[in-house]
Amino acid sequence: MSFEQLGQRHFEGSVPWRAMRSRRGQTHLPGSYWASTTGAQVIFESQLELARLLLADFDPDVVGIRAQPCWMRHRVKGRVRRHVPDFLLTLRSGLVRVVNVKPADRAKDPKIREALAWPGELFSAHGWLYEVWSGGEPVVLKNVRFLAGYRRPWVVDRDLVERARELVREGDELAVAERRLCSLGEREDVRPALLSLLWRGYWTTDLTRPLGGRSVLRRRA
Repeated sequence: MSFEQLGQRHFEGSVPWRAMRSRRGQTHLPGSYWASTTGAQVIFESQLELARLLLADFDPDVVGIRAQPCWMRHRVKGRVRRHVPDFLLTLRSGLVRVVNVKPADRAKDPKIREALAWPGELFSAHGWLYEVWSGGEPVVLKNVRFLAGYRRPWVVDRDLVERARELVREGDELAVAERRLCSLGEREDVRPALLSLLWRGYWTTDLTRPLGGRSVLRRRA
């Protein structure tokens, strides 16, 4: 298929281009992640890819996530180049973001920069967004990784989640909201309900600081 014909519909029912591989002594750690955005497993080939995957799953603007969505072949400066992007993200706006993940030290290598540049030029000319990601704010990543533990709806009490949505107030500190909800259940049940709401985006808080009892809850705009 020519690149000009490529559309989101062509990715329906698609599977990752490469099979997930592991071998003894390898330095990167591949695996699969259950994404709440799609309700399905998404593979990753490194912990850096997993970090970007977590952020995508946490992002309320992302409605679709696909790993290794396609295999590209294009002639660049007289040479045939091939490439498999790491992720394709479908956004609520209808736009598409293609993401390649590379460690910062490798992304500075001229050969790797060149290898990542031509796919970006093609996707941008196609009207899609393109991103080369080398890492994020460590505190934000740590907080999102923690909240991801509450992304599965079956690990929290649904009734408590609904009651928390009604009773938590704008500007509540997390510890205050938890104490208020303890009249409805045990602390070990109430806390997951609150953290699940943070993951789902019903509430937001400043994730550039360590998440804790003093974290202030705000309604998402």
